[in-house]
Amino acid sequence: MSHAPAHSTDHVHAYRSPRAWALLMIVTGLGLATDLATKSLAFAHVAGIPVGIDRDAVLTTQRLDLLIPTHKPVVVIPNLLELTLVLNPGAVFGVGAGRRWFFVAFTLVALAFATFIFGLWTRARDMWAHVAIGLIAAGGLGNLYDRLRFACVRDFIHPLPGLKLPFGVKWPGGSDEIWPYVSNVADLYLIVGIAILLLLNWSRPKHAPTEPTPR
Repeated sequence: MSHAPAHSTDHVHAYRSPRAWALLMIVTGLGLATDLATKSLAFAHVAGIPVGIDRDAVLTTQRLDLLIPTHKPVVVIPNLLELTLVLNPGAVFGVGAGRRWFFVAFTLVALAFATFIFGLWTRARDMWAHVAIGLIAAGGLGNLYDRLRFACVRDFIHPLPGLKLPFGVKWPGGSDEIWPYVSNVADLYLIVGIAILLLLNWSRPKHAPTEPTPR
């Protein structure tokens, strides 16, 4: 009696692999936990006093900045990273402000699509793809939680603060900083996850056309 090779299960679809599901769930769970924990810590300490978010106030004001007490940014690494509190009514980097329910629906569709990609487009052996999808899911769920709980997203990470664009160039919004956006750990996970998937796709060997078999 012959036995199948031990590694044969690596070639099955990921949805049939308990190991692949476990990796996806672990990455997603840890990512979601770290995102929500860092947001809570930032809004508890960065401003010098705990900052609570009132959902009703968010829904009734046009100036979310007024809901955050005036505070000096916490410098982590000069000119590289500082922490400052911002409430974001839009998507990543503040895009699409005021379209909260659109982004809630978009996030749910994106999460469903990511699960579909995981289950049917990846194999049990594609560990890095599963890590990437887990990071994307964690980022999407982290910001989805904020939109449902607070009607906005809590941001606090500001990289490259104060560094200006050369030659007087400005972003469409008028800012002349190299990186004018304040984001969070969920945004970081989304970017890293997408980057990993793009890198994996780019590095995947292209199959050469098969030569016809001689008769």
